[in-house]
Amino acid sequence: MTATGHKTRRVSTAGADPAETRGNDGRRWTRVSLQVVGLCFVINAVDGMNVFLMSYLAPSITSDWALSPTTLGEIFGAALVGMAIGGLIIAPLGDRYGRRPLILASLLMMSAGMVLSGFSPGVVVLLLARVLVGMGIGTVLACMTALVAEFAPPHRRNFSVGLLQGGYPIGATATGFVTAWALVHHSWRSILLFSGFGSLVLFPIGLLLLPESVAFLEHLRDGGSLEPLDYTNHPLDEPSLEASPSRRSPAREKHALSELLGKSLRHDTLLLWSAIFFGYMVLYSIVSWIPKLAIDAGLDPKSGIYAGAVYNAGAFAGTIVLARMSDSARLKLLIAIFLLAAAGLLIIFGGVTMPVDAVLATSFAIGVTLQGGFNGIYPLATCVYPVKVRSSGLGWAMGLGRAGAVMGPMLAGIILSLHAPLIILFLTLAVALVIASLSAASIRQTSQLLP
Repeated sequence: MTATGHKTRRVSTAGADPAETRGNDGRRWTRVSLQVVGLCFVINAVDGMNVFLMSYLAPSITSDWALSPTTLGEIFGAALVGMAIGGLIIAPLGDRYGRRPLILASLLMMSAGMVLSGFSPGVVVLLLARVLVGMGIGTVLACMTALVAEFAPPHRRNFSVGLLQGGYPIGATATGFVTAWALVHHSWRSILLFSGFGSLVLFPIGLLLLPESVAFLEHLRDGGSLEPLDYTNHPLDEPSLEASPSRRSPAREKHALSELLGKSLRHDTLLLWSAIFFGYMVLYSIVSWIPKLAIDAGLDPKSGIYAGAVYNAGAFAGTIVLARMSDSARLKLLIAIFLLAAAGLLIIFGGVTMPVDAVLATSFAIGVTLQGGFNGIYPLATCVYPVKVRSSGLGWAMGLGRAGAVMGPMLAGIILSLHAPLIILFLTLAVALVIASLSAASIRQTSQLLP
């Protein structure tokens, strides 16, 4: 019996980390878990809008400011520098102070950065604004991934984390079609301001509706003397808050990085870093440059934006397909297959002259395989790390991976500036995808979170 006089329904934790199963009986969705996954999906869609909007607006900004491809690559890379800062420095704080406050702070950073982008008088301010946007995105993605993994039913965690990543291309796709229309009637500055204030709307919604991770709260409990939060008695209803665990700083016997590189996690951590580094290198090269590359391949500017939107439609489809298949198949092997297929498609895209319809179809297929396969790495990462270092593990993996994300667009800009054949760029990216696929396939994937 609890202090309120009600019985607390106990959850069987045999063979699993009790902190993983607390708050969900493993068989059913609850109203709270659906609420968490749904809201995080929407936030990730806004992330996609804020990242991809710059690639859609790049031709207009280049025309107004007479930017070189190298400078444009630096603007693309600025957000990625911010994402690295968010992942490496800010996201690990989610293991100390909670996932929820970090997500809310990230929304404020993203919104402020987008508004500042709209008011930028020149390249320097725009670069700083994009760093701020990136800091918010790098932080929020790691913390949301951890939060969703900890609220979803255990047998649906891979799917739920994969679904979360699907919000990103959905936001990017919708942004592409809206931007193609909006640029006819509005300036690129107005579009950036609309995105910034639109992002800000999510802050009060998150403040009201986003709960803290039960697994994280259980990790903070002092000696287990208090009753846990009970989210299991009310499926598809409000949670019953039996008692709140006392807030305390968890014992930090080791720095998080020491644990990530300790004997038990080192193998998978290094392979995960490799997969994400090379995956990000290719992913951000494609998403940053695909509208311009499509235009260079013969499409008009409006169709070039549509090529980016079609790519992201494929990215959403691929993400959902892989996430659904991961419940019944080996996730790491699926990731490797998708990424190898993407490598082949990139070579075709860069080396074969195609009509407009074929360019759009290939863009869609690249989205399915490239982003679908890459997004599978996120649920794989949640399988690698336990609750106490999950935000840190995800943050470090994504943060170090952003170095590849910075390198990719800048490398693409340099190759394009040298007027090298387009196939050279795509062969380089294909090799990087092969390395990413082999790294993902070699992860041991032995966590309790596996299906």
